[in-house]
Amino acid sequence: MRTFLTSRRANITPEQAGLIAGGKRRVTGLRRGEVAILAGVSVEYYIRMERGNLGGVSESVLDAVARALQLDETERAHLFDLARAANTATARRRKPVQPAVRPSVRRIIDALTGVAAFVRNDRFDVVAANPLGRALFSEMYAGAVEPVNIMRFIFLDPRATRFYVDWERIARNSVGALRVEAGRNLHDRELSNLVGELATRSDAFRTLWADHDVHVYLDGRKRIRHPDVGELDLAHEAMELPGDDGLTVIAYSAEPGSASEDGLKLLMSWSATAEDTPAAQAGPEK
Repeated sequence: MRTFLTSRRANITPEQAGLIAGGKRRVTGLRRGEVAILAGVSVEYYIRMERGNLGGVSESVLDAVARALQLDETERAHLFDLARAANTATARRRKPVQPAVRPSVRRIIDALTGVAAFVRNDRFDVVAANPLGRALFSEMYAGAVEPVNIMRFIFLDPRATRFYVDWERIARNSVGALRVEAGRNLHDRELSNLVGELATRSDAFRTLWADHDVHVYLDGRKRIRHPDVGELDLAHEAMELPGDDGLTVIAYSAEPGSASEDGLKLLMSWSATAEDTPAAQAGPEK
């Protein structure tokens, strides 16, 4: 909470907050006292909040702080997640058990013709994928120990910087999404271990993690440079499974009639051949 609130108020100038910045300032953003004034709480109360003392803090106060810091919806939700965790009387550590993907969910992703799809958990492990999904992300599966982890691929596999055309954007958004999950599951030991591993082994991850930015994947576009079919411009959708805590379906599709659709069709043909012919599992001829 301390580092998140500090980073958010550092992003806002007094002028952006509608205040007059008078005299010499030691901080580029808002002072604690200015946030307190904007939120309508005492300076002492806000300082206690920023230090992580959130016992009994009300939703109205959190809303007021969110408005004062001009948080967007994702940042506001993260603030509430952190406050909820701080007010939990007993810290419960989740067991490191992979949630099962129901057969009906597997049938759904397998039935998505021309769409690459996989299911990930809140630790960004890929726990199920349809054939086209595995073919599209063949670089991520290559040499990886299952369950394949998206974050480890992005930050620890040198192939990722070529695979993702917009790697810098993908990396920043991925770290933001991981921070959201960490805020929701502060006592998840496996998730904490993943963050620690990435911070230890990746300078890029460590730098981005220190920014405390948050991100939620809903929809968008990704450009992928596939080693077999070239560059693909794909739309992606993220759909949480309400009945399966922590599981999300990610689907990638191409515009009809586009070169990217042709690329997916080629991958789909290859994946179908690989399923039928064991010798073809080495991949398409180049």
